[in-house]
Amino acid sequence: MSYPIPEPYCWDESFKVFYDLLDEEHKGLFKGVFDVAKAPGDAGALAHLKDVVNKHFKDEEEMMTKANYSDIGPHKQAHADFVGKLKGLSAPVSADTIQYAKEWLVNHIKGTDFKYKGKL
Repeated sequence: MSYPIPEPYCWDESFKVFYDLLDEEHKGLFKGVFDVAKAPGDAGALAHLKDVVNKHFKDEEEMMTKANYSDIGPHKQAHADFVGKLKGLSAPVSADTIQYAKEWLVNHIKGTDFKYKGKL
């Protein structure tokens, strides 16, 4: 299922997973994608996005591990696939890639992260 992509591209209450750390990090992911979209040629913005993505995925996966979350395997694989896509990028980032990142983040939070609500 595909979810609507917010414009302007920013986190809102509809993305809330009800874990403060993860909600704050999700806000940072939206800002990171937004900043790359605003300045696709900015290597610093791209590096920052990669950093916040890696930190968030690490934190989220640690919470899942501590909670013995049953769907951790496919969730970690989705993270690994996205990180793999990001790793190969360099500035300038194409419009298609920016759109992919926007869609991936929205659909991952609402379609995958929402499954762990109340379970971590």
